[in-house]
Amino acid sequence: MPGSPLSTFNFARHQRELAALSAFAILLVLTGIVSPSFFDPANLRDLAVANAPVLIVAVGMTLVILAGQIDISVGSQFAVCSMLAGSLANTGIPVPLLVLLVPVAGGLLGALNGAFVAKLRMPSIVVTLAMMVVLRDALRWITEGAWVQGMPSGFQWFGAGQATGQVLIVIVALVVLFGIRWALNNLGAGRTVYAVGSDSEAARLAGVSPQQVVWVVFMLVGALTGLAALLNSVRFNSIPSNSGLGLELKAIAAVVVGGTAITGGRGSLIGTLIGTALLGTVGTALTYLGVNPFWEKAIQGGIILLALLSDILFSRMTSASIGLRREGAR
Repeated sequence: MPGSPLSTFNFARHQRELAALSAFAILLVLTGIVSPSFFDPANLRDLAVANAPVLIVAVGMTLVILAGQIDISVGSQFAVCSMLAGSLANTGIPVPLLVLLVPVAGGLLGALNGAFVAKLRMPSIVVTLAMMVVLRDALRWITEGAWVQGMPSGFQWFGAGQATGQVLIVIVALVVLFGIRWALNNLGAGRTVYAVGSDSEAARLAGVSPQQVVWVVFMLVGALTGLAALLNSVRFNSIPSNSGLGLELKAIAAVVVGGTAITGGRGSLIGTLIGTALLGTVGTALTYLGVNPFWEKAIQGGIILLALLSDILFSRMTSASIGLRREGAR
């Protein structure tokens, strides 16, 4: 219908997000038919709370990938910030101050990555791989593998009780998602991230500093990782020194499955939300379906491969379409 929302919706542009949403819907329907108890409010609440920190890290990762970079050190940053949050909480620092200090610490770690990548022009995958190992091994050496235990009651669930604390965690994750989404779509600074990821040289000629944009997105993913670590830590009365293992894979996978091009310049945070929900639900859904949960990683890997394959096919189809239009214009 002319003038309707459907008539103005660009299906081709959002086909990756729609594909991920369709896969998520099929998973929910299949699981609901086989085991309706999957939709028990308590189970859905647990899924939302468990995946809220992953979503926050994935939001930061989306910014990095949109700018044409990658950060595989977020899992190690998450571990450092988690241990820092627990250690500071045990010294009696109030929670409102922790909400400021822990993300700042994460932002400093991200800024260090950004300095190597943006200022020294080092490949981001090499820098963040090295940082992943350095931070993880340094933390293991400093803590000797010991956990931070005996968390004060005012720290757990922000002192608000489990029910209220769970709601707060999910709300914070959604506020981060939609706040940054608004900035990407409505602020010039947000649009420069897309510009740098699409063509950094063209962005430079247009007056944008690609180095500054890259440095800022690395700092932001670090700060968001620190926030996610704090939100995850308040859920428990002890914090392991190996927190965040595999988090980098979860975050990158959620971003890619949600439709963000791994080469940068194209993607959306709504897609990241869908990708996080899909990959974060697979493991629990398999349990309800009676499938061995060891298949979770294999299924996630298959979803990622299909997402990358569709991205390649979409790029080729777009290039072919542009070529045909150019031929027709001659």
